[in-house]
Amino acid sequence: MSNRKAKILDQDGCQVRVVHLDHVKQAKEDAIPENELNRLALMFKVLGDPTRLKIVMSLLNREMCGCDLAAFVGLSESAVSHQLRRLKDLALIKQRREGQILYNALNDAHVSNLLEIGLEHIRE
Repeated sequence: MSNRKAKILDQDGCQVRVVHLDHVKQAKEDAIPENELNRLALMFKVLGDPTRLKIVMSLLNREMCGCDLAAFVGLSESAVSHQLRRLKDLALIKQRREGQILYNALNDAHVSNLLEIGLEHIRE
């Protein structure tokens, strides 16, 4: 490794190895239960897929049926249906049937807030 890279790495970390036990203790007390952590990680993993994220973002201001979503994302209705099932399993979307048409929408304001905050963050 070159000296230049070594210096950059040194600047990114502590110069002295010290464990602040009070910080570690507080972090352990504040930690969420493992099952919630795993579910949260899975939610972000699912939203990390560009196709699923595109589907979810298209539902920010409207509900859409699977045919509409397939036309929008450029996938088959079967492929979109598979993605919708994953999103529904994580309670990111909800579905409403009107006759023979199944409409998809964001599950609640939490989901739209999460998306809007993320979008705001990357635009800053």
